[in-house]
Amino acid sequence: MRTLDLKKDLKAYYSPSAKKIETIIVPRFNFLMIDGAVETGMEPGISPIFEENMQALYGAAYTLKFMLKQRKSDPIDYPVMALEGLWDVRDGVFDFQVKDNWVYTLMILVPDLITPHIFEEALAQMRKKKGDQPGFARLRLDGFEEGLCVQTMHLGPYATELETLAKMQAFMVANGYRDLVGHGGKHHEIYLGDPRKAAPEKLKTVLRHPVAKI
Repeated sequence: MRTLDLKKDLKAYYSPSAKKIETIIVPRFNFLMIDGAVETGMEPGISPIFEENMQALYGAAYTLKFMLKQRKSDPIDYPVMALEGLWDVRDGVFDFQVKDNWVYTLMILVPDLITPHIFEEALAQMRKKKGDQPGFARLRLDGFEEGLCVQTMHLGPYATELETLAKMQAFMVANGYRDLVGHGGKHHEIYLGDPRKAAPEKLKTVLRHPVAKI
């Protein structure tokens, strides 16, 4: 059985230092994706549709992993990668204090060997096992290329991300970059900790913004 060490191979994109802000060029990767919007009066942690989308996304990720691991010809094992979120707003300016106008794409990176045919086979298995759940229809397999970005590792609760984002903004200004979030780019978070299991101060989140050189 072949093993793909995605976490090691992609360390530069998923384990940046928390001690510095850095630039990185993010190439096109293969993702499971699902789109949604936070309902009025809600926020992600209490949104029923957000939870539905999470379950569908993780269900697909683990179904694909075990499909490839258990196939008779050329079985392959690989880790299920971290949950990622691209965040934007339906209208106005992106504001961390106002969450019920957020739109999002949740995604999990998968190996390039996951083809549309394999993805459809996984969906068929999921529907056979759990019925045709609404979230399954929103799932898709797609590529995403982020290009030139500024990123760092945020340590601690999500509520203190503004402090880290301020450091990122200062780095952009000092180095002649323009933040593209709100100008065609999206606020990107990669969740390396589970808030349901880890203490808030132990959480690790990669924060990434696409930028352009001024």
